[in-house]
Amino acid sequence: MTSRSSLASLPSAPWYTALGRRIATLWIVKMIGTTVGISGFFFLYFWVMHNPPSTPTVMPLTPIDHWVGVSDDAMLFYGSLWFYISLAPALAKDKAELWACAQGAAAMAAIGLVVFWFFPTTVPVFAVDWSQYPALQFLKATDVGGNAFPSLHVAFAVFTAVLLGRQLRSVGAPSWTQWVNLLWAFGIVYSTLATRQHVLLDVIGGTLLALLVSWARTKRERPVLAEA
Repeated sequence: MTSRSSLASLPSAPWYTALGRRIATLWIVKMIGTTVGISGFFFLYFWVMHNPPSTPTVMPLTPIDHWVGVSDDAMLFYGSLWFYISLAPALAKDKAELWACAQGAAAMAAIGLVVFWFFPTTVPVFAVDWSQYPALQFLKATDVGGNAFPSLHVAFAVFTAVLLGRQLRSVGAPSWTQWVNLLWAFGIVYSTLATRQHVLLDVIGGTLLALLVSWARTKRERPVLAEA
């Protein structure tokens, strides 16, 4: 019979195997839940954008906004958000972690939509010939630049980066995976400026919102972990 000490000395599963097990856990629930959640968010987001109760306030520019140039290539990072945010729920190890992830995302969306409704904002009309940026033309045609502050694009990216960081550490993933996670999140944040969908103040607002929700989630988890 194998003793407990000998079991403890056995090597743990490789980090990539652990991540694979996480993905396989509740995968149908994760797939359906993520699809429904993103679809529901888009419906509310665009409804609020196209039905503001008052004239939106134009967000002011900062020197950073002038410094960051328009980039057609930034659309790749901008659009990748919707795949990036699906990674955190996909890697949830159980129902509790999946539910916590969903609660955090829902809280950020709710706070953002409430702010958009009571304090509608929009980005300035930039002197840009969008025909010179084919990848951005569709974006500009569908998203008119409303619902600017706080940037939920940034908020979801930062929130996901925090969650993925914890998940990668929990399975002992190598440091390069953390760098990929951070650089991907940074690329998405940068893309909101380079596509002129947001200005720096929107980015700061979205970052603070994500950090606030992440802090509240961590604070609520601590008593549960201490009790366990």
